[in-house]
Amino acid sequence: MVDISTVSIVIASASVVAGIVYYAFQIRHQTKMRQTDLVTRLSSDFSTSRRFLEAFVDTYEVEFKDYSDFVKRYGRPISKNQVPMSFMIMGNFFEQIGVLFRNKLIDASLISQLFPISPMWEKMKPLAEGMRKEYHQPELWEWFEYLYNEMKKREQKGVGNG
Repeated sequence: MVDISTVSIVIASASVVAGIVYYAFQIRHQTKMRQTDLVTRLSSDFSTSRRFLEAFVDTYEVEFKDYSDFVKRYGRPISKNQVPMSFMIMGNFFEQIGVLFRNKLIDASLISQLFPISPMWEKMKPLAEGMRKEYHQPELWEWFEYLYNEMKKREQKGVGNG
């Protein structure tokens, strides 16, 4: 026959296990909520801030063949000129997204649904490569490039935006 102390031990153990499972789900939920909040704030800045919208449009509208052509048409990349400044704003913004992604603080599917990673990197790549050489900074926008490469891998694997 089972005595009362055995039953109480089983009940206590089951309660501890249930508490651990509940706590694990809560931590997972809180992590997702923080991640969603972070991406929502970043997306809001990107899509509603006049400064970001102007920088985005500038970046998309300019035409150039390579780094030297960019410098000839728009000036040095690190300057107060409008177009180079817009490229710096976009590059630095996407660099931050890349760092957050690399450190698993934001989810790839959220990024791919909210931000134009591939077209932006493809437009900015010649500028990034030229600046890396000219300013002897091979790590310039490395996390933006990392993010682009990871998003391309997802596309090739057929991982959608969801």
